[in-house]
Formats: sequence, structure tokens, C-alpha cells
Amino acid sequence: MKMSRLNYEITTMYFSMNVCFFSNMVMDVLYCSFTSRYIMDAERKKKRKSAERKKKRKRHAIFWTVTSCAIGAIATYYYKYIFKEPCMTSRQKGENWVREILNGHPVRCLNAFRMEQSVFRQLCEDLQSKYGLQASNRMSVHQKVAIFLYILARGASDRDARERFQHSGETISRAFHEVLEAVSGRSNGYRGLARDVIRPKDPTFQFVPPQIANDERYMPYFKDAIGCIDGTHIPACIPEADQMRYRGRKGIPTFNVMASCDFNMCFTFISVGWEGSAHDTRVFLHAINTPALNFPKPPQGRYYLVDKGYPDKEGYLVPYPKVRYHQSQFENELPTNAQEAFNRLHSSLRSCIERSFGVLKKRWKILGQMPQFSVQTQIDVIMAAFALHNYIRMNSHDDLLFTMVEHNQDYGGDEELPDVYDGDTSNEIPVDRSTTMKVTRNNIAKLIWR
Repeated sequence: MKMSRLNYEITTMYFSMNVCFFSNMVMDVLYCSFTSRYIMDAERKKKRKSAERKKKRKRHAIFWTVTSCAIGAIATYYYKYIFKEPCMTSRQKGENWVREILNGHPVRCLNAFRMEQSVFRQLCEDLQSKYGLQASNRMSVHQKVAIFLYILARGASDRDARERFQHSGETISRAFHEVLEAVSGRSNGYRGLARDVIRPKDPTFQFVPPQIANDERYMPYFKDAIGCIDGTHIPACIPEADQMRYRGRKGIPTFNVMASCDFNMCFTFISVGWEGSAHDTRVFLHAINTPALNFPKPPQGRYYLVDKGYPDKEGYLVPYPKVRYHQSQFENELPTNAQEAFNRLHSSLRSCIERSFGVLKKRWKILGQMPQFSVQTQIDVIMAAFALHNYIRMNSHDDLLFTMVEHNQDYGGDEELPDVYDGDTSNEIPVDRSTTMKVTRNNIAKLIWR
């Protein structure tokens, strides 16, 4: 009996111990579970807060970056367009300088604008009253024309013009193109000053030019001559991709310009815009065969003097080929036959157009180094230079350059670009030759040699 009770107590004690052990285990598991969950929640909250802080910092960074850029852009715009630091601060403003030139010594006006003071004022009046050039709020017509002539005469850059006239580049460019438009009249069907001054003084060619009638060297041999035709190359500023077709025998990109002039050194027709690689014959035939160009064709029995590079079509008298021609070739030996005598007088009389080209290029330096204008603007500039050449000749009887050339009949101009290589004669255009002009040439040669 005692043994059974002992076993009972032992069993009870063992059971109690097991219950306690399992209770502790359950408590430990529950504690660990709750603790782990708490830690995980805490970590999750910590990560969430960290992500929110990162997003907040990123939003702040973006905000301040955008704000800084906006402030920088506003500041740039303000200092560039609103609060401009004055650059042209010279006391010698453009208007004052032009007024000083026009009221000062005559030589200063010739040096600055390549024309006399009276001619300058007349030009301004004509451009304003006939061709639509108007003054603006801050610039007179006189100053606009002065800017235009200054750039043409000196070949001045935009920077030089800005410094001389104390205006911004935009203002200089606007004034230049306004005057160029009045002279060329491009937007008005080319009804500008150029159209009115580049034309024959006697469109019907009824009279013998006084330069021939009053010179016994040419009268009566060339009494039917009405003028001269020749071409000249003017440097062009062309984008590199398009330069090939503008490169001809001069070796650089040029415009091949054909012109006719009377014996008073006034141009009566110009064909501008042909590439330097174009053959003279092609330019010539296009000019005389295109009605829209209004080339002043010679009437029956009259003719132009042309060099050997042009075809001897009816109305265009060329010299004898393969015979001495230029004046320098007769310095040491006089003509020995009728053909040489004819060529000598033909060369002397036709040198009128070479002298005209010489005066043109000597007066307007821009024709020697064209600025980076568009091709169309460069063509208009060339046209304007020819027009102003005629305008000065018509309105000034004492122009320095023309007077110098008139007193030096052998002056042929030294402004022509030298040939780098001879043109490709395989590109010459075949044309029908005129037997009439050969007869005329032979008759004149016989009269001269008689």
C-alpha cells in the first residue's frame, strides 16, 4: 500500500514536471513569436519611413533643381533682353558722324562713301521719294544709306559697321537690307533704282556715240558701234557643299557676270548669278535669247564690240583670231597689215568696258571679298554696285575715279582675278557664225589700212 502511494506521488510529480516543461516551452514559443512579429513590424515601419524620407529628399532635390534652372533662365533673359549693359557708348554716334562727313571736307565723303556730298544727298532723296526707303524712329535715311555705302565701299564686316555707327548688329543688318531692297527692288519685281539706271541712254541707238564721233581714231570706222560686251568674275561666298559648280578658271568660287556698257562707261545691261564654271558663250546666248531679261539688242546695221571669247553673230563684232590684239603687243612694233590695224583699234575702243570694270571694283571693295550673305543677297549686292556705278557717272561730272580713267585711256583696271588655269574648251557651245560680220570686219580693216 505504501509502495502504491509512493508510485502515485512519483507519477504525479513527474506529470507536473512535464506540464511545467511544456508550459514553459509554449510560453517561450509564444514569446518568440510575438517578439519576432514585433521586430518585423518595427523593421517594416523603419524601411517604410526610410523610403518616405528618400522620396521626400528626391522631391526636394527635383524642386530645387527646377527652381535653380528657372531662376537661371529668368536671370539670363533679364540680363540679355531687359537689363542690357550698354555696349555702344561712344560719344561719336553714327548720326553725328554722318552729319560731320556731309558738312566737312569733300575728300572725307569720297573716302567714306565713294561719292561726292551732293551725289550722296541726291541718292538719299531719290531712294526715299521714288523707291520706298523710309526713316525709322532712331535712324534717318541719310544714316541708313551711309551704312550701306560704308559696307560696300570698304567691304566692312558687321563688327566694323557696328563700331563705326554705334548700333547693334541687328540694327546694322536691317538698315543694310532696307537700302539694298530699295536699290535692287527684288520684292517688287526688281523695280528698284538698278532697273532705272542700268539701261541704254538711247534705247533706239540712232546716234553715233560722241566718244566715237569726236575721236578721229575711231571715226568713221566704228561709227556703227553702240557699246561693248564682256564678262567678269566676282568672288562668291558659297557653302562648301555647293562650291564645285561655282569654281571655274579662277580657282575659287565666283559669279560669272556678263555686262554691256556704252562708251561713256555706263553699264547698259548686266546678267548676274551665273556660276563661275559657266562658259562665257552660254551666259551670252542666254542673255540675248531670253526676252524676260530685256537685253538691248543692236538694230540692223549696228553692233557691239566683243572679244574673241564670244561668237561672231550678227550684231556682235569680234577681232581677227590669231592676230596681235592687246595694246601692249603694239608698244614696240606698229601694225604690219590691215588685220593688225583693225585689232589694235578694236582693242583700244573695247577697253572701255575693261576700264568700267576696273572703276567698279576699285570703288566697291565688297566685290573683292563677299561677306557671308545668302546667294540671292550676294547677287543683289553685285547688282547694287553696278547701279551705284551708273548713278555716280550720271550725276557727277568730276568724280575722281572716272576722271583718272578718262585721263589715262590705257588704264584697263588691275582688279580682275587672275586665271589659275585655262577654261576647258571642250565645254564651248557651238554656234552659227555670221558671214555678215566677217564682211563688216574686212571692210573696216580695209578703211583703216588705206
